[in-house]
Amino acid sequence: MVNAFFGNFDLASLSIWSFWLFFAGLVFYLQRANMHEGYPLEDEMGKPAPNQGMFWVPEKKTFKLPHGQGEMTVPNLLTDPRNKDLPLKKMTKNNGYPLEPTGDPMVDGVGPASWCARKDEPELDGRGHPKIQPMAALGGFKVSGGRDPRGMTVVAGDGEAVGKVVDMWIDEPEQLVRYLEVELDAAHGGGRRLIPMQVANISWFKPEVGVRLIYGKHFAGVPTIKSPKKVTKLEEEKICGYYAGGTLYADPARQEPQL
Repeated sequence: MVNAFFGNFDLASLSIWSFWLFFAGLVFYLQRANMHEGYPLEDEMGKPAPNQGMFWVPEKKTFKLPHGQGEMTVPNLLTDPRNKDLPLKKMTKNNGYPLEPTGDPMVDGVGPASWCARKDEPELDGRGHPKIQPMAALGGFKVSGGRDPRGMTVVAGDGEAVGKVVDMWIDEPEQLVRYLEVELDAAHGGGRRLIPMQVANISWFKPEVGVRLIYGKHFAGVPTIKSPKKVTKLEEEKICGYYAGGTLYADPARQEPQL
């Protein structure tokens, strides 16, 4: 008798080892593809981290952006220019511990008030139009559930009335309210500011919209937007970071242990 091809070979062993080699290669590829953004790693102070991991930074890759936005090449090896002089100090020599702000953290954009340096242009929908626009500029939208907050008084975390809601900003593709627009009174800075919908509490009993995170004196410092009809990704970062920073920094008592 003549042995068949692979007659004395373990095909099951070949299959399992082939799978493991393929899987290891897949993990290696996906990990390196994931490193096109956010690398090289930095430490808490914005300096290059001593431990960059077991994988090296991948080769540059260029993406063509939709709607005439040009191209983007990553990794670009750029870092945030604010890292050169961060208003923070280390409380211990070891990494991984909280940093202490040295200035006004809500203005400096550090800690809970941190924001990312995204592009100063609106986020676009699938048709190339700004996703988030004021309801006054959109046709076909109406409040179909809950209370309409327009005309309600905005009350800060310390109980101060700071102005009135004049409009809602809609994420048109998602059909969600992203921001409330408030007209501030003169005593609180005047002009218009955006309030993220997630931090606004529309009262069921009174014509009020509560914003617990910041106090009346902080509303004048809420970052403004350049256009009355669109908000850029960078502006959104700064606005949301400001309110988030108020969670900890609006009142010194909030920085103490909470039981």
